[in-house]
Amino acid sequence: MRTLSLRALTFACLASGLLLTTSCNRKSEDAAPDEDITTAEDRSEDNIETAISTDAMNVAGPADFSSTSPAFAVPDAEFRARFGACATRTYNVATSTLTIDFGPTNCLCPDGRYRRGQILVRFTTDTQKRRAGAVVTRQNYFVNDNQHTATRTFTDLGLGSFSVDVTGASIIRANNGGTHSWTASWTFNQTQGFGTTPFSDDVYSVTGSAAGINRKNVGYSTVIQSPLIKRGDCFKYYVQGTMNITNTKSKSMVLDYGNGACDNTATVTVNGRTRTITLR
Repeated sequence: MRTLSLRALTFACLASGLLLTTSCNRKSEDAAPDEDITTAEDRSEDNIETAISTDAMNVAGPADFSSTSPAFAVPDAEFRARFGACATRTYNVATSTLTIDFGPTNCLCPDGRYRRGQILVRFTTDTQKRRAGAVVTRQNYFVNDNQHTATRTFTDLGLGSFSVDVTGASIIRANNGGTHSWTASWTFNQTQGFGTTPFSDDVYSVTGSAAGINRKNVGYSTVIQSPLIKRGDCFKYYVQGTMNITNTKSKSMVLDYGNGACDNTATVTVNGRTRTITLR
């Protein structure tokens, strides 16, 4: 039985994230404000790294947090399939900290991105072998030469549900490309599949919000209007739910993930105009 379902299906917090491509045939700013497109793209970067953090905690860690020479929960081949051939992992039992090291030079990862630096996962436990959550940080960590900083705190809410709070977060883009900074708070309520295998029957209802300043120095806020639905059999995408993104230039849009189909399309409504867009 799983004692904590903070698992990789979450490609978690893809929330405002695996959003818009800019190939939507925009005809006017009213149809898709540029500032919101930028915000959606910046949110996508955050949510990809939240997914990586979830994998780091659930897949890469030890089977027994108290052992002085613990075996890892998954074999090395599966770890490398998720994090890349040049990534290594070590566990310090004294500090309950897992270190995933991509090395000092760019490492090509399975998602097609280049990473270097370290992901640090400090596990929080309430009894031996039981995970109550984790605090995930980065150290000298870059993705495609863009530096990432953030503290992501995962907390068990029981029965497979959990929260994710993101603080101190920024993406500093290479070549003076601007800085995206933000905070976020998400809650994943598990409605189906707790304590069973396979994981493909898991269903989560996601609520929460985020706020920040995108790389073009435009402030924004994001709020889930109706819960986003994440199913274990739909690996990348939300299948239902709506969210609102508003920026400080008084532009807003509603993103609608649809009525349950597992596909890479959604709709965006701005000023009464609705367009179908392709998710990244």
